Amino acid sequence: MELDPLILSRIQFAFTISFHILFPSFTVGLACWIALLEGLWVGTGKWIYRSLSEFWTRIFALSFGLGVVSGIVMSYQFGTNWSRWSDTVGNVLGPLIQYEVVTAFFLEAAFLGILLFGRDRVPRGIHLMAACLVALGTVLSSFWILSANSWMHTPAGFEIRDGRYFVTDWWQVVFNPSFPYRLAHMLTAMFLTTSFVVAGISAWYLLKHKYHEHARLGLKMALAMITVLAPLQIFLGDLHGLNTLEHQPAKIAAMEGHWEGGPRAPLILFAIPDPATESNRWELGIEGLSSLILKHDLNGVVPGLKQFPPNERPDPRLVFWTFRVMVGIGMVMLAVAAIHVVLRLRGALFQTRWFQWMLVGCMPIGFVAILAGWFTTEVGRQPWVVYGHLRTADALTPSLSGEAALASLLTFVVAYTIIYGAGTYYLIRLLGIGPAVNREPPMAEGAGHGMRPMSGAETPAHTITNPE
Repeated sequence: MELDPLILSRIQFAFTISFHILFPSFTVGLACWIALLEGLWVGTGKWIYRSLSEFWTRIFALSFGLGVVSGIVMSYQFGTNWSRWSDTVGNVLGPLIQYEVVTAFFLEAAFLGILLFGRDRVPRGIHLMAACLVALGTVLSSFWILSANSWMHTPAGFEIRDGRYFVTDWWQVVFNPSFPYRLAHMLTAMFLTTSFVVAGISAWYLLKHKYHEHARLGLKMALAMITVLAPLQIFLGDLHGLNTLEHQPAKIAAMEGHWEGGPRAPLILFAIPDPATESNRWELGIEGLSSLILKHDLNGVVPGLKQFPPNERPDPRLVFWTFRVMVGIGMVMLAVAAIHVVLRLRGALFQTRWFQWMLVGCMPIGFVAILAGWFTTEVGRQPWVVYGHLRTADALTPSLSGEAALASLLTFVVAYTIIYGAGTYYLIRLLGIGPAVNREPPMAEGAGHGMRPMSGAETPAHTITNPE
């Protein structure tokens, strides 16, 4: 059987980006969480905020390092597997990726050292500034990467000359039609992902009767964030869907599992899409609800896959289900937020063990939702790599053989298994060690300039048992 380099290259890129996206999805929110803890430490002087910040900074450092490694490796594929894509759109996307390096990555690299090693070597205000700038760098990185990715979905501000893309308006390139929706939706997903990890780890410590005050504080803050962001994410997802309906109707048809389209379209809860027969098997739906959601009108007309040529349709078999996984997890997040509010009002948040076990089980759902959403977005764009202009098959390196693509894919699988297996093991060890509980800070405000040690009156030891 002949190996298809296009399919293998797509699988390889999906494999590497699936690993890579997990780490920024966590570290963007975690960097902001650390900056918040540092601000509370500086503002209140309560030791517990510093202790929590130090603990999560160790987790951040490991996750950030793994994310950098996977990102660098992933970018090499632009030249090895997708050289025609690089040559064709390099004038547009090359600068956007470079902007991410010279702004976001440099900012993170410049101040990460202070955040990690400058705790008692610089004044508290400088350390807080470093934490905030690292957090800003992670958000800026998301800004530029999502701008580049969004342009491939809704290209704007360019012209094609001699088969290559040239920028005519940078403002339209950066702020292309889908970018604001995608950025808001993705950042909120990142913050939710981090919040569920913090909530799950805190709940685990409570269940095991370890680091009690740290766990109570972390749980309250994480659940407060989830309660705000979970309903907001559903609203942002609706806006993003409406934008996708306007610019990529074929993707919406695949997500919804609609072949015919038309008015009073049902919301299909379960089906097995069959491209061979252009129909769904075992379909179960609610009449008119898809039209109501997409058009805000029961009689609204929605697109169907049959309206598009077969060679311009995404394959609904994967997109249909990844979309439902993402939406289902969104409903679970909303349920967690609602339960939290009820328990908080009843004063039973820290006594309800079944809810704490639920939070432990929910730790990975943010990552799963992001992967499901990413597959929905990227597979739903097919067969285009630049939507409506450049096909994925035309972006492949011409000389790439199936054997070479398979060899590199298998190499990535082995290398990632070793590297990220070891990283996961070390991460679990760090979580097992937990935060410091009874250690006093060696220096007072202004450390690094020959200051005196803190006196007993200045040592916020009482805050170890009273974070309030």
